Amino acid sequence: MGPLAGVRIVELAGIGPAPFCGMLLADLGADVLLVDRKGGSLPFGSQPELDFTRRGKRSIALDLKRPGAAEVVLRLLRHSDALLEGFRPGVMERLGLGPEPCLALNPRLVYGRLTGWGQSGPLAQVAGHDINYVALSGLLFHGGHRESAPSIPPTVVGDIGGGAMFMAVGLLAAILHARATGKGQVVDAAITDGCAVMGMLLHGLRAQGLWADRRQSNALDGGAPWYDAYECADGGWISIGALEPQFYRLLLEKCGLAGDELEQAQFDHANWPRHKERFAALFRTRTRAEWCALLEGTDVCFAPVLNLAEAPQHPQNRARGTWMDLAGLAQPAPAPRFSETRSEVRWPSVAIGADTDDLLAEAGYAPADIASLRAAGTV
Repeated sequence: MGPLAGVRIVELAGIGPAPFCGMLLADLGADVLLVDRKGGSLPFGSQPELDFTRRGKRSIALDLKRPGAAEVVLRLLRHSDALLEGFRPGVMERLGLGPEPCLALNPRLVYGRLTGWGQSGPLAQVAGHDINYVALSGLLFHGGHRESAPSIPPTVVGDIGGGAMFMAVGLLAAILHARATGKGQVVDAAITDGCAVMGMLLHGLRAQGLWADRRQSNALDGGAPWYDAYECADGGWISIGALEPQFYRLLLEKCGLAGDELEQAQFDHANWPRHKERFAALFRTRTRAEWCALLEGTDVCFAPVLNLAEAPQHPQNRARGTWMDLAGLAQPAPAPRFSETRSEVRWPSVAIGADTDDLLAEAGYAPADIASLRAAGTV
């Protein structure tokens, strides 16, 4: 099932963007072989069955520093379309699994390297996390209130948006090229590079003089009174995004402000702070549910600000099946949707090493060879 049925990916276990990228490909039908660390642990001490990025994959547990481990990975790669790894530059080479031996074995292989800073540059060898990569791209600066520190987005902008998503596109593009030409290649996906591209709209606005390098001073960063989140009477929050003039006029009409001075002042930047105070006071007069009853489902460009527990219960998400129940646990369903090759999660999050024997057998190891690898502590 899924549009990637028949595509085989070998993923070296890690944290952050690479596991998410592997999950995305597995959701779309790829056969993802997860090379777990034998005796290793998951980030934050989480349990394998509760790490949703492990869903739909198969797992082999290896000690990559033991004799014979690199040979196991190479055998898995022999008939695979791509390798996905997220180590610092040089780690795979020291393990004997750099691009040179892998591509020599399988010239059609796509070798995906997903890191924060990339494979080159003065920061390539230093540690970092989502917040650092988003900061270096210029995006972090523009989040938050004007008089406060930049706001910290959950670890999705960098790791997922700038990293996993760009790597998924890169792998698929390179696999298409390899199938057409027989030639594999290395895909160097840096989260900082991806985040920079994600800011393309802002760079275009800035080039036109329509974006200022000041927080909460622009149309799309909370500077405009008609594009922000507002607190309600009950402590809940709502979001307003009435960017287009016709949507802005409808917002004023719904809020009883038709004909007010605000109607001709949508792009009156000098008075935005004063107008924002008026909107803030207005939205504090009713509860979130009352604003939903008035504004939701209209062209005001409105949505309640939901937390992770509330989001699966919203009627829009329920109608589309945006969340699913898998082994008694609610988690987001695969996206996007396909009309002919429906994606599905084939099984819940895999235990570490659950498929070791099966994958070794698929790689051509006889039962006696598997026993030897176990005796050596390699698997």
